Amino acid sequence: MIIDCHGHYTTAPEAHNLWRKAQVAAFESSSAVPTYPVISDDEITDTIETNQLRLIGERGADLTIFSPRASAMEHHVGDESVSSAWSRACNDLIARVVGLFPSSFIGVCQLPQSPGVPLRRSLAELERCVLELGFVGLNLNPDPSGGRWNELPLTDRSWYPLYEKMVELDVPAMIHVSGSCNPNFHATGAHYMNADTTAFMQLLQGDLFADFPTLRFVIPHGGGAVPYHWGRYRGLADMLHQPPLATHLMKNVYFDTCVYHQPGIDLLTDVIDARNILFGSEMLGAVRGVDPETGHYFDDTKRYIDAAPLSADERDMIYSGNARRVYPRMDQSLIARGL
Repeated sequence: MIIDCHGHYTTAPEAHNLWRKAQVAAFESSSAVPTYPVISDDEITDTIETNQLRLIGERGADLTIFSPRASAMEHHVGDESVSSAWSRACNDLIARVVGLFPSSFIGVCQLPQSPGVPLRRSLAELERCVLELGFVGLNLNPDPSGGRWNELPLTDRSWYPLYEKMVELDVPAMIHVSGSCNPNFHATGAHYMNADTTAFMQLLQGDLFADFPTLRFVIPHGGGAVPYHWGRYRGLADMLHQPPLATHLMKNVYFDTCVYHQPGIDLLTDVIDARNILFGSEMLGAVRGVDPETGHYFDDTKRYIDAAPLSADERDMIYSGNARRVYPRMDQSLIARGL
C-alpha cells in the first residue's frame, strides 16, 4: 500500500474560493458576510476525479492524507472570527471529499489560528474534526502572522494546550505555514522552506518531547534545509549541550518526500533514517510542471523513491509503514477495512 501523507485540496470548487474573497471583502468593509454557497456533490466529484484522483491512479498511490489548501489558510487575514468561519468551511469541504471517496482520501484539518489569539481557542475545531468528522491529524501553522513571525517558538508553553489535546486525541501535526504577506519571502519557494528549517531548529533548541514524549510532528518539503545541513544541526545540538538528534528529536519528528528531483531524494534517504521518512507528493501543489530534464512531472515523487537505493523494508516503511505508525487513527481505520 502507498500512502501519500501530503495532499491539499488545491482544486476546490470555484464557489468556495469566491466565497472566501467575499468573506474577506466583507470584513474589510465591515459589511455582512454572504451565506456560504451550496456546492453539489457533482461539483466536488468533478474537481477530484479530473485532478487528484486521476493522478493518484496514474502514479500508483492508494490513499492520500488530504487537507485544505495550505497557502489559502491565510491565518493572517481578517480576525479570529474570519479565521474560524473559513477553517470550518474548508474542513467541512475536506470531509465531503472523504465521504465521496473514502478509499482514496482521509482527512486532516486546518486550525482557526489567528495572530495573537490563544491557541486553546482552536481546540474546539480540532476536536470537532477528529471526533465528529473522523480526521486523523492537523496542519499546524508556526507563523500565523504570515511572514512576520510574531509568535513565540513552538517550544514555548503557550503552545502546550494544543499539544495536550493532540496527545489526548493521539493525532500528529504537519508543521505547515500558509501564505506570506512579506514580499521578501515567496510563499512556496522561500517561506515554506524557511519555516520547515526554522521549526526544526526551534525544536532542537528546546526540550519539548521531554514534556510530550508521544507528540509527533511531520516537517514537510523534505525537512527544508535540514537534511542537506545535517552535520550543522548535529554540531549545533552538541554546542547547545543538547542530546544527539537521534534521541533528542528523531523519535518524534518526521520528514516527507516532497523533494522534486532524484539527487534530493537520494540525499534525504541517505542522511535521514528511513523510519523518519513518510512518502508525500504535495501533488497539484507548489510545483506542477514537467521537468524538461526527465520528461516527468516534478511532483511525481514515487519515481524518485522507486529509484532510490533503498532496501525493500525501507521502501515499505516510507510508502506506508511509517504513516500508519505516525497516524494511528488512520491505521485503525485501515485495519477496520481489512487493509
